[in-house]
Amino acid sequence: MQKKTLGRALAGAVAAGLALSVVSLTGTAASAAPKKLVGIAFDLGGKEQPGFNQLAYIGFKTFAKTHPGWTEKDLQGNNADTDASRAQRLKLLISAGANPIVVVGYSYENALKTVAAANPNVKFSIVDDNIAGASNVEGLEFHAEEGSYLVGMAAALTTKTNSVGFIGGVNIPLIQAFEAGFKAGVYKVNPKIKYQSTYASNPPDFSGFNAPDKGHEAALGMFQNGADVVYSAAGSTGQGAHKAAFELGKGHWSIGVDADEALYASNAKYKSVILTSALKNVDVGVNSFLSDVVAGTFKSDVHYFDASNDGVGFTTTGNHLSAATVAKLNTIKYSLASGAIVVPTDPTKVTLPQG
Repeated sequence: MQKKTLGRALAGAVAAGLALSVVSLTGTAASAAPKKLVGIAFDLGGKEQPGFNQLAYIGFKTFAKTHPGWTEKDLQGNNADTDASRAQRLKLLISAGANPIVVVGYSYENALKTVAAANPNVKFSIVDDNIAGASNVEGLEFHAEEGSYLVGMAAALTTKTNSVGFIGGVNIPLIQAFEAGFKAGVYKVNPKIKYQSTYASNPPDFSGFNAPDKGHEAALGMFQNGADVVYSAAGSTGQGAHKAAFELGKGHWSIGVDADEALYASNAKYKSVILTSALKNVDVGVNSFLSDVVAGTFKSDVHYFDASNDGVGFTTTGNHLSAATVAKLNTIKYSLASGAIVVPTDPTKVTLPQG
């Protein structure tokens, strides 16, 4: 009996020791395992703002569906941002264990240059920009002028007053390309159309991307000056233009940007006046970047998205565009994808029909 009892005790002790060893090894392995965490540094408005911020988040969600176990941590900008505060935001994401990190917006350029150089093992992408020479940064750039060209044609084919307008968020080359595409599309249809344009702010003031009141005021002025279609490439500032068109009622149209704004407008009633939206499919770019990092096929430098790889387009939500207009735009989109039409990026040089 004593031998049996002793044997059982020893067996129990051995089993317990093995169990402890397994727990210890499991704990060590778990603590050593790298976090599967994607960081996202949003521009003004954050992931709740329809447009390229929200599309960046949708890009992560698309990636996560095919890559289980990955989670996301995000931080967003504000109107008081400086290069220093943007850099601190990126550092906070790195401290949290995020790698890779998606940086949303041109305004992060200077901050990312510094942070990427100091953290060579972290992979970054930046939407609408590129950091030349940075081996750990991929630029996600979109030929947004192509999508703008399509909605410019839509505006010209829809206007009854032969007058249209453009509202840019911030007067920088990125947004000037949107205007150039829109203006070229308008003039492709009718070079005699009256064309108006304005910008909500000038750099280094980037508040023009988050100022619906300014968008409202600018759009009202254009409508009162004869325009019946206004296109805004201005982030949430464009919500003010939608509001102005809605207030003025039938015969006044607003055009959205980046996402399908008829689906995500701040007021569902605005759907009735959003003629179309120029799509810039940031979600496609973000999903591509994250998938490449995980697959080990990440490459630095610029990755371009355009009509040929589903990077840009236009929407038909609400069925406000005529069937003939939709057919025309689809034909033009094929020409853009093939390179048969090359859209300008400088609005000051658009004076004649393009393409």
